[in-house]
Amino acid sequence: MLKQTKSPVSFEVIAQDGQARAGILSTRRGIIKTPVFMPVGTAGTVKGVRFEELESKDLDARIILGNTYHLWLRPGVETISACEGLHRFIGWDRALLTDSGGFQVWSLGALRKISEEGIEFRSHVDGSLRFLSPEVSMEVQAALGSDIVMVFDECAPGKATHDEARASLELTARWAKRSRDKFDQLQREGPDMGSIGLTHPEDTRGGTVARRMPFLPDELTGAQALFGIVQGAAHRDLRRESLERTVEIGFDGYAIGGLSVGEEKSVMWGVVDEVSLRMPPDRPRYLMGVGTPEDLIEAVARGIDMFDCVLPTRNGRTGQAFTSRGKLNVKNAQWKEDQRPLDESCQCSVCQRHSRAYLRHLHQTGEMLAAILLTHHNLAFFLDTMRRVRQSIRSGDFPKFRREFIERLSSSGQ
Repeated sequence: MLKQTKSPVSFEVIAQDGQARAGILSTRRGIIKTPVFMPVGTAGTVKGVRFEELESKDLDARIILGNTYHLWLRPGVETISACEGLHRFIGWDRALLTDSGGFQVWSLGALRKISEEGIEFRSHVDGSLRFLSPEVSMEVQAALGSDIVMVFDECAPGKATHDEARASLELTARWAKRSRDKFDQLQREGPDMGSIGLTHPEDTRGGTVARRMPFLPDELTGAQALFGIVQGAAHRDLRRESLERTVEIGFDGYAIGGLSVGEEKSVMWGVVDEVSLRMPPDRPRYLMGVGTPEDLIEAVARGIDMFDCVLPTRNGRTGQAFTSRGKLNVKNAQWKEDQRPLDESCQCSVCQRHSRAYLRHLHQTGEMLAAILLTHHNLAFFLDTMRRVRQSIRSGDFPKFRREFIERLSSSGQ
């Protein structure tokens, strides 16, 4: 276990069952129990869900994501800075993690040009020529004021050759060091918008802001935290090297990037197996962009602590619900008169109130409420699954939980 010291975040493993870990991640905006699923709020909103619902007992999300690329383009750094940072701008007082934008500009394909300095690209919004680099990404994330900042990296294609992945790894390593250097400079200079109002309750110097924001725990500095990212495509030797070089630079947490981008599941798990247990045991481990409920359970079994994925919200908007017995498509005619909830094992407010028949009616008639309710249920299912995972680790029953959970997901019929 990590002895808490004065740092941007602290992390303590409180229970372990096999490689699965239950921990406490303390941030300047509250405590996060791990393993944790982080809902994705790319453009300053978790699509289809009000922040009041995210904070409710039903969901109780302690941390969400924002994205540097999208927020930089719209509404822009100037607007968010004028509104005193992303937390104040969107009305969210809990923890925020921001992705660096590296994956988004990489995914633009022919619209971008990668060089040593950074990535030049055409904005998908208005076609304007933009340039994103480690330094710019750190500046934008300081203006956003996120509690956890991700380094700027390059994501090599999952099927990249060894030589291609090697070149990408080398560039990512250099960019990681530049991200670290710029981040440290910005922290010294103090432009971090997220530190506004982080005072103790008795400190009234911040006025209404200080009373509204949570106070800063004694063991933390109040600064932003910076996580490094391990790359290397499907090549395990490169993944090991990337991890070693990233740890050598030194970060508050470590992420595995460049997975769940089209590679076979066996390849993904091979990489995670190779990397996860070599990651520093006293730092949180983050598997980026993953995944399905099965993926979360399997990754937890491999020692991963943090996850994010757009599936709960994206699939909710297209009429698909995640349940304890697998995915359910409300568009199917078989649910036309079905009075059962989406998941008879689910205690969320949607399942306690509405039937499959009603949800199908909403979706078939194009009512926006269909997407709202399905998204709420999906997030409740993912977040509740992680609560149950944490409990099973603490009680020493994770292998049994893992087996039964996967078996139910694979069972036929709803």
